[in-house]
Amino acid sequence: MSTPQPPMPQAAPDRWAAPGPAYAGYTSPIPVVRANLSHAVASEWTKIRSVRSTLWTLGVFVLLVVGIGLLAGAVVAGNSSDVSGNPLQLGFFGLLLGSMCLMSLGVLTTASEYGTGLIRTTMTACPSRGRVLAAKGLVFFLVSFVVTLVSTALVGFAHVAMVGGAADPTGQDWLKATVGVSFYMALLGLLSLAVGSIIRHSAGAITIMIGLLLAPLVVALFMFSESLADVQQFLLEYSIPNQLSIFYANSLSDSGPSGWDPLWIVLGVTVVVYGAAFALLERRDV
Repeated sequence: MSTPQPPMPQAAPDRWAAPGPAYAGYTSPIPVVRANLSHAVASEWTKIRSVRSTLWTLGVFVLLVVGIGLLAGAVVAGNSSDVSGNPLQLGFFGLLLGSMCLMSLGVLTTASEYGTGLIRTTMTACPSRGRVLAAKGLVFFLVSFVVTLVSTALVGFAHVAMVGGAADPTGQDWLKATVGVSFYMALLGLLSLAVGSIIRHSAGAITIMIGLLLAPLVVALFMFSESLADVQQFLLEYSIPNQLSIFYANSLSDSGPSGWDPLWIVLGVTVVVYGAAFALLERRDV
């Protein structure tokens, strides 16, 4: 008589197998929605407000704009012979130094993710690369514009109160010295963000932007040759410090940009560079 064989063990059901009839009525408790730009904006807002670089750079920016602005106002107010003209123009000095902070933050908004490798996680969560770059630019522009607007308005009111006897600023003066210059600074930071996306290296991109800020004016000041007069004039007229001073009714030259021209110049340059950043982001690996 043959000995009965024990039953063969059955393989455990694969819990990760494709859903069969038993799973036909299953509904995930997690809502599934199509990702859009608002989700990318929310993600970038969380990033920019939670990293220390934002707090430090914007904090130093406000300190420079307000601190140097108030110091300049106090010095001028203490010397009655200097009390003349539009008092809002005293805000130029702090804003020029503060621009380096916004440019640095713009670069770090994109380039720092390449340094840490976080960009891979970002692109995995949002495969639409153009949407990511657009969200970064939108969040950064709004943050930098609001911070600059509040800082310049505060300094402007302080200067009007401190510098007695000076000419009262007109509505056009206030608009250019607050809203106009805030748009310019935000676009300058946005340009830095695009350069950071192209270079993908924080130190290199910051060096390029600081050079763009200072080099044209410094080089022009040391052009003593008559044959270089036209080049010197061009560098003086289109340097960033001179374009900033135009918002305060001051200029290093009697010709060149005037009025709202600096805003259109930086807008055009930013659009071109940002477009190049979009194109390269789509073509290169992360």
